[in-house]
Amino acid sequence: MSAEKKRVYVTRRIPKPGLDRLTELENCEVEIYDSDEAIPQEVLLEKVKGVNGLLCMLTDNINKDVLDAAGDNLEVVATMSVGFEHIDVETCKERKIRVCNTPNVSTDSVAELTVSLLLLTARRLLDGVAAVKNGEWGKWKPMWLCGIELTGRTVGILGLGRIGYGVARRLKPFGIKQIVYHDVCQVSYADDIGATFVEFDTMARECDIICICCNLTPQTRHRFNKKVFSMMKNEAILINSGRGGVINHDDLFDALKEGQIFAAGLDVTEPEPLPSNHPLVALPNCIILPHMGSNTWDSRNMMSATAGENVVNVFNKKVAVGDVYSC
Repeated sequence: MSAEKKRVYVTRRIPKPGLDRLTELENCEVEIYDSDEAIPQEVLLEKVKGVNGLLCMLTDNINKDVLDAAGDNLEVVATMSVGFEHIDVETCKERKIRVCNTPNVSTDSVAELTVSLLLLTARRLLDGVAAVKNGEWGKWKPMWLCGIELTGRTVGILGLGRIGYGVARRLKPFGIKQIVYHDVCQVSYADDIGATFVEFDTMARECDIICICCNLTPQTRHRFNKKVFSMMKNEAILINSGRGGVINHDDLFDALKEGQIFAAGLDVTEPEPLPSNHPLVALPNCIILPHMGSNTWDSRNMMSATAGENVVNVFNKKVAVGDVYSC
């Protein structure tokens, strides 16, 4: 890195590995918004003035106003996330500001969470925990708190990328009868887990379990809606660890309440956070988590380290791991 002093602003408290990487730089001043909560936009607009690097979170709105406030010195916006929808990438590109994310570091943690959420939902485990806490655990009853086994079931994966593949690979040892998937195209590595490409409507009709592991695009927005729920099996389970907007939440509520499908488990919602008085929250056959896919120290430490390394690499005019584009 040149002798010119660099300034980096970090918009949140982050795990130590990322800060360590930044503070190792000579002639670099690092300032942090010292809170676990999201930085207010007005504070962000003030703090970014004159910075060379911005390390931000998925919850930060890095719009044109923020980029204007930062000024001509800004070289890199490094987000500690896989998604970069919160960044005005086009304006960054016009100004030759590098945009970097942290791809692939949370693949295992999200895949593990998806399987955990499926088990939690299928076996009604939260109902069981509540029954014990509420003193409802009495003598054995043959039809009490019965869920659904995974053995012999057909599983569908919407989006067989790294996370979808990881979910499918983890589910195979449960004695799954068949794994099918739908994506924008067929992928050769599906053969490694014996997964078969099918059309979306076929997956909706034939699968006992469907795991959503895709990104949100115009093609996937509200892909699961009233029409699709009417196709699905009454005992079907829907799990979403992709993006909340892939499901129409109003239609999901109706489908769960009317018994069109058995249950749903959501780690992502629309909006986030989902209000506590949202109708889905009160349904006994809908489990909702607060977007915990990457909530492991392993994943977060790696995300932090990667984001910090991306800033350093841009300053040193090297290739960054998560370059969204190359200027």
